[in-house]
Amino acid sequence: MGIGSRESGIGRAVRRRVCRTVQFRLVSDSPFPIPRHRARGFTLIELMAVILLLAIALTAVTFSFSKSLHAARITAASRDLVAALRYTRGQAIVKGQQEVLVLNLDDNSYTAPGKAPVKLPSDMSLRLTTAAQETSGNVGDIRFFADGSSTGGHISVMQDRREWRINVAWLTGDISLDEHPE
Repeated sequence: MGIGSRESGIGRAVRRRVCRTVQFRLVSDSPFPIPRHRARGFTLIELMAVILLLAIALTAVTFSFSKSLHAARITAASRDLVAALRYTRGQAIVKGQQEVLVLNLDDNSYTAPGKAPVKLPSDMSLRLTTAAQETSGNVGDIRFFADGSSTGGHISVMQDRREWRINVAWLTGDISLDEHPE
């Protein structure tokens, strides 16, 4: 108590009471005041809800990513086979002689002229439809002639229920890739 700061006992009690009520505030309709320092931040339930939502979102993204990764693998394998067919056709035209792309359905592989055999992943399979004279057991081929024409047919690259069909026109030797997802 210094000079000029005389207060009565009642004034001090009122100020203390005011200070105490300022330290608390009502956050909800609860009749019990919650201390100010506890009203900041998040509750455990809010944090758990956010973590649950993040886990659900992460699961959805992971599932979608793995599904698109499988589709990308079969698309890449199909495009590689199309490239091998176009290479074989180009070699037939350039060399002026017949060239053959050989498909081994048992081994799940194909071989372009002058190249090493290419084996597809084990979860994929090949199916060949071509002229009868171009097949022998589970080995078949697509033959290209010097003028660019071919024996024709189509090759299906399959994985689960997805199928990519590679069509080879017999008259022109034109090669196209079609996707049939079901």
